Amino acid sequence: MRLPSSSSRPSPSPSLWRDTDFRRLWAGQTASQLGEHTTLVVLPLFAVLTLDAGAGQLGVLRAVGQAPILLLSLLAGAWVDRWRARTVMVLTDAARAVALGAAAVAGVLGLLGLPALFVVAFTVGALSVLFDVAYQASLVRMVRRDQLVRGNSALEGSRSAAQIGGPALGGALVSLLSAPVAAAAGALFFAVSFVSLRRIRRPESVPEHVAPVPERPKHAAPVPERPDHLVPVPELPEHAAPVRGRIREGLRFVAGNAWLRAVCLASAAFQLSFAATMTVYLLFLPRELHLTGATVGLALAATGPGALLGSVLAARLPGRLGHGVVLVSAAVLGNGALLCVPALHGSSTATILALLAVNLAFGTFSQLVNVTVMSVRQAVTPDGMQGRAAATITFLGMGFTPLGSLLGGLLAREWGLRTGLLVAAAGMMLSPVLMAASPLARLGRVLPVPRKVPRNALDSGSRIRGTS
Repeated sequence: MRLPSSSSRPSPSPSLWRDTDFRRLWAGQTASQLGEHTTLVVLPLFAVLTLDAGAGQLGVLRAVGQAPILLLSLLAGAWVDRWRARTVMVLTDAARAVALGAAAVAGVLGLLGLPALFVVAFTVGALSVLFDVAYQASLVRMVRRDQLVRGNSALEGSRSAAQIGGPALGGALVSLLSAPVAAAAGALFFAVSFVSLRRIRRPESVPEHVAPVPERPKHAAPVPERPDHLVPVPELPEHAAPVRGRIREGLRFVAGNAWLRAVCLASAAFQLSFAATMTVYLLFLPRELHLTGATVGLALAATGPGALLGSVLAARLPGRLGHGVVLVSAAVLGNGALLCVPALHGSSTATILALLAVNLAFGTFSQLVNVTVMSVRQAVTPDGMQGRAAATITFLGMGFTPLGSLLGGLLAREWGLRTGLLVAAAGMMLSPVLMAASPLARLGRVLPVPRKVPRNALDSGSRIRGTS
């Protein structure tokens, strides 16, 4: 028997940390996430603690900041697939730095009231949608597919570090100094990200337009497994695909893939309930438990170490236990942890420790779900569809967050903070139920790959239909 030559063996994946451009991407994304998480705490705390905003006003503020997810996600995906992801990230971070810098100046001049907060929240939210879609696509264009899990683990680990420092820093700055200083800190982080991302030297080519391929019908005739029976989808010139058509392709691709459909449904259920939970939560901690802004920031920051641990686990557990088992069990444990919060009373040391433990558990298991889901999505999506797939899932999965924030304000006003928090947190358990009933639960240790198209399935260019 003839042994394969050494030249035919796959070469081992080089360490990502030896790649200078990946390190610059990682550093820039870390600074950007730190600015984002600082801002997410600064604006609501300023409204509650300084402007004495009520439950309804806080719900509206959070909904305004989340509205761009619903309004811009699909457009962002179409744009990112046509542009260089790094260019999008650089421009959006520069714009976020300018927006928060302007907010800091307005605060110093005494002009940072609720109307100004609404404008800042919407602007930063819109730019964040563009950045998030672009950075998810940028990793696929920079590393090999067998490095995706490690790359996602590193990038999500940096987001975890931001979750550690961002909320604590934001809460401390609002309490000890002022909201304008906290906004200026966020602007500084975005400026650092801008500089780091600009230093990436590796050329990035925009993927050619490739029509997506839904999964084969279950009852379709088998196709011979010979290479000459499989051909790639015909490529079309980039200018031949207008934005509206590219958006439809993204929607069709996600709708035609059973795994991604399940991700959308579970994400929608989670994000709706989580947005409602966080709206009540940000009122519950200072008004029901009488915690200071700095303590609130510390409690929220506990999700950071948990998320860091979750990122580390995500690089190991799915390959050992199976991606489906990890997704369902981690979602149950993480979402279930928040059900403990309504049982807390007072501002004692025991209460604060319990909050830290709950947020640590939530951060760990939620991050484990996030990294695993992202790896699944990237693995089953062709390169030229990465931006649109990410944006479509963001749109369908997170598009309900503005409604969730409004719902949280309504629950707090009508049912009280404690009951409203319990109801909102209970709704988060629908997400693992949907995952358990979907093909996601049956994913094994090895991730699937993007499908190829049988030659006899090519009928009319990119209009290839199918069901899973």
